[in-house]
Amino acid sequence: MTLHAIMSWDEAGRVTKYAPFDEQAEADAHVAAFAEAYPDAFVFDAGESSVEDILVDTVNGGASISPPVPVYTTDDVNTERDRRIDTGFVFNGVLFQSRDGDRENITGARIAASDAIAAGAQPGDYAWQQLIDPALPAVFAWIAADNSAVPMDAQTVVRFGYAALAHKQAHIFAARTLKDTDPIPDPSDDQYWP
Repeated sequence: MTLHAIMSWDEAGRVTKYAPFDEQAEADAHVAAFAEAYPDAFVFDAGESSVEDILVDTVNGGASISPPVPVYTTDDVNTERDRRIDTGFVFNGVLFQSRDGDRENITGARIAASDAIAAGAQPGDYAWQQLIDPALPAVFAWIAADNSAVPMDAQTVVRFGYAALAHKQAHIFAARTLKDTDPIPDPSDDQYWP
């Protein structure tokens, strides 16, 4: 047990001047001896905590042990970045999945749509994939996060592919900004992400 004669603190309640004691009587005597200079001084039993963990209640008086400040790492940022990338993205007002396999499939569809455009696919033509393989379905559609089929012409699929890329890229750059912050703030806080 460590007793602290808390003599002064800053506006945030962090102790700025103190004296440690092993005995209550000694701590009380110290506070009494300096009562004129430090009229709000008091004795606080910090247990096993250090003085850096003491938080003075600047409104009601007294003190408490502040909860430990979490330390976030770049691994925490990476985990949150990946979770947010995988959560999905909205394209043309519809939420689509964007896990690794989804992004791979979207990239493949974008490449096929680009090939179809080069082969003459026109805007509004939902059968564009038949220009590549006549055995494919007459209407190209992508399955949204709600399991609905969303028809897309080749030009829309190209934009869709780039939207998936932009979604991932925006999160990568947001994560980079978080990693450059010292200390790293809570990466689960929405304010840091697109």
